[in-house]
Amino acid sequence: MFEGFDLQQLVAAFFALFTVIDILGSIPIIIDLKSKGRGVNATKATLISFTILLAFFYVGDVMLNIFSVDIKSFAVAGALVIFLMSLEMILDIEIFKNQGPIKEATLVPLVFPLLAGSATFTTLLSLRASNASVNIIIALILNMIWVYFVVSMTERVERFFGKSGIYILRKFFGIILLAISVKMFTENITSLIDMLQGR
Repeated sequence: MFEGFDLQQLVAAFFALFTVIDILGSIPIIIDLKSKGRGVNATKATLISFTILLAFFYVGDVMLNIFSVDIKSFAVAGALVIFLMSLEMILDIEIFKNQGPIKEATLVPLVFPLLAGSATFTTLLSLRASNASVNIIIALILNMIWVYFVVSMTERVERFFGKSGIYILRKFFGIILLAISVKMFTENITSLIDMLQGR
């Protein structure tokens, strides 16, 4: 089971996923969702995210090929969703209206696109090309444990910073999220254009 285990690969994979998932940067979003009455279940979010990411790690490229969708197009779609979420945070507006029977926000937007989004999918596929699977899986498990810990502690974080502090954090991370979405969009849309021109 642990054939190919390499501590250096494990550490590199862990920090790559840690940076992309960026659960600390999602704290203001989670707090904002809870303030709007949209529940977030830490256990469910962690388990669903892990299941989706693990499945995508093994069959992601096949799944996208079935629907004739390449990873670049998927990343552009994820960037647009993140862009809209950042506008909500910066401008204090509501774009995603939850009018369905399910009022909690565990699946959307927490699991997708924040935790199991296109950036994480792309990172997993990239890691698989140069690292042993066992190292990536362990790194993913460790990141999911960290995600569970942070999501379940958001209320304590809110009490620590206070409403004013959370408001400032929300604006700050909204701008960071906006920058990330623009970076994802420009990088992947450029690649898509190059691919179309090369045909």
